[in-house]
Amino acid sequence: MAIPTSRTKEPGSVIIDSQNCDGCGLCVKVCGDNTLIISDGKAAVSDSPLFGCIGCGHCMAICPNDAIRVTGRTLSPDDLFTLPDAGESADYNRLLNLLKRRRSVREFQDRPVEPEVIEKILAAAKTSPMGLPPSDVNVLIFDTVGKSREFVTDFCNLLERMKWFVSPWFLTIMRPFWGKANDELFRDFIRPLFSIYPDNLKKGENVVTYDAPLIMYFYGSPYADPADPLIAATTAMYAGESLGLGTCMLGAVHPFLQNAGARRLREKYGIKYKSREGLLVIFGYPDIRYSKGINRTFASVTTYN
Repeated sequence: MAIPTSRTKEPGSVIIDSQNCDGCGLCVKVCGDNTLIISDGKAAVSDSPLFGCIGCGHCMAICPNDAIRVTGRTLSPDDLFTLPDAGESADYNRLLNLLKRRRSVREFQDRPVEPEVIEKILAAAKTSPMGLPPSDVNVLIFDTVGKSREFVTDFCNLLERMKWFVSPWFLTIMRPFWGKANDELFRDFIRPLFSIYPDNLKKGENVVTYDAPLIMYFYGSPYADPADPLIAATTAMYAGESLGLGTCMLGAVHPFLQNAGARRLREKYGIKYKSREGLLVIFGYPDIRYSKGINRTFASVTTYN
């Protein structure tokens, strides 16, 4: 038995070099599946794992003697690397300053984001924690303003065809099913977008993606943890900030892309799956600079006693 994803439905294979294994038990301690046990003073593969190896790689990464090899589920020993020295990592203050400096930017210079910068953003986003390996996050990239405009034009045409979705009669019918909060959201936020986006584009103004020179759309699969694409998008956003880019998250586009009426649009742009959650992040060299930030708050913080 193995936990399925869109990329694999087989368990990983764990091979133990008993000659190198000293029976320290670290691999057993970090294995969350009961795949590994200590038998006769050595690490061994259990006959009764919970699900089978999911390919997290923890056992390979923790073994001090390189006595474990895991293959399958897109993982191999070649994926191991030595962790950077702790002194090379950002301390709390540097990290907090990076987070504080980020603001949502929608004004960009007429300048492309270089391919090597895009690769750095992707490299950072790939480190994101995931609900279950291998990652079921997919990324669609628009790396020019022209590509962005083509996508936005198709998106606005989709909205024109879907206007019935926010018609008074439809919202009245749906209110008992999706509740007061969703009804207010649709009437006061979603419905105006059906006019704001297409009407402004007809005037030559792109208020969907703001003619950002780089767009990344993060989405999952039917197997994905809903949080995974959102976490990856967030990591990418902060990576962009660290590289001197302005960034902004756009949450209003994804829900429409998952509508049944968007099937042809998804096919055109190679969007492989309908995904419960997804997020667009726009990047570009900012045309404005902020010198002040704004304090934010949570709705509540409660410590249980």
